[in-house]
Amino acid sequence: MWRFLLAGLAVISVAVFGFSMVDRGNGDVEASAVITIPDVDITGFTRALEPRDWTFPRDHGAHTDYQLEWWYYTGNLEAEDGRHFGFQFTIFRRALSPGLINTDSEWRTNQAYMAHFSLSDIEGGEFYHEERYSRGAAGLAGALPNENQPDADYRVWLDDWEASALNDDATLTQINAHGSDFGINIMLEQIKPVALQGIDGLSAKSDEPGNASQYYTLSRLATEGTITIAGETFTITGNTWMDREFSTSALGDDAQGWDWFAMQFDDGRELVLGQIRLNDGTTRRAYSGTMIYEDGSTYHLDFDEYSIEVTDTWESPHTGAVYPSGWMVTVDGAVVDQPDDLEIIITPLMLDQELNSGDIAYWEGAVQLSGDVSGYGYTELTGYIDAIAGRF
Repeated sequence: MWRFLLAGLAVISVAVFGFSMVDRGNGDVEASAVITIPDVDITGFTRALEPRDWTFPRDHGAHTDYQLEWWYYTGNLEAEDGRHFGFQFTIFRRALSPGLINTDSEWRTNQAYMAHFSLSDIEGGEFYHEERYSRGAAGLAGALPNENQPDADYRVWLDDWEASALNDDATLTQINAHGSDFGINIMLEQIKPVALQGIDGLSAKSDEPGNASQYYTLSRLATEGTITIAGETFTITGNTWMDREFSTSALGDDAQGWDWFAMQFDDGRELVLGQIRLNDGTTRRAYSGTMIYEDGSTYHLDFDEYSIEVTDTWESPHTGAVYPSGWMVTVDGAVVDQPDDLEIIITPLMLDQELNSGDIAYWEGAVQLSGDVSGYGYTELTGYIDAIAGRF
């Protein structure tokens, strides 16, 4: 969905003016850096004002004329014995100024990178998560293709965490990432065409022009490879979801947070939808959703074509935040060509999937689908401790 740069300008200052940082998930950060927070002027950055002319695989790479960008992967995977795992792997880019700078220094850069990596061991009842920060220089982090290397193969990386193409059109990719005691090495095969979110890829977040992102999804990536936990390796298969967004905008001063749901049905369809929650307890009608049919065609859902009802809650023992922890999503039957509405029950596969070692705590985890459909998905919940206004 509209991913966010959790540590905001503090991340930029560390990554650009300091050295690489690694958070091992226990609150201790290994670093050698001085944190200063510069003012960032968005003048000169491109804003998402109209749909773009998409070109793939070039658009898998960097768009440094925009201030913010992210590469977001989540998946539900199973070992040969049926053991279930969920994972999230996200790399963020944020810039101090538009474009890549020309410099004789190997270290000087205007690009900062951050990565989040988490693994949910459902049967084991363990949730692993780490984050890293780095500057986009000296080979420490980066994204290709870019304006200097428009014909490069798709690759985005931070240290040794990497997603990269295995063929020319990037329909086969690989993710390789290893934390202190967990890791993944998986291959992803694109099954469906690119799904453009919003209106032709322009996803509005409010009525204000430019307060939007360029947004597309690869909704079903057949996945195989290995997961490693505490020295034990599991051979896995499953499905991965990829989201890509880039923008130069803010959600607005009245934004408290959001709830976002990516669902992969067993019948071959996918559904993504969400809502922006405001400080006054209401929801903003700007964001909507997309139904992706088995043949890859899509239907853009208006806000009034679905509803989200919370059915349960969970209190975090780490932060004290109270999160929704169960939902009934109802989709207008006309969207799915049936007389009755489609009712989807969403249940977390594990309650504690809260990433709580960074600047902002948020819940992002694997969920199971039941009701009128079956399948799995991922849910993201932000703004349940502090408002996210001013951080995106």
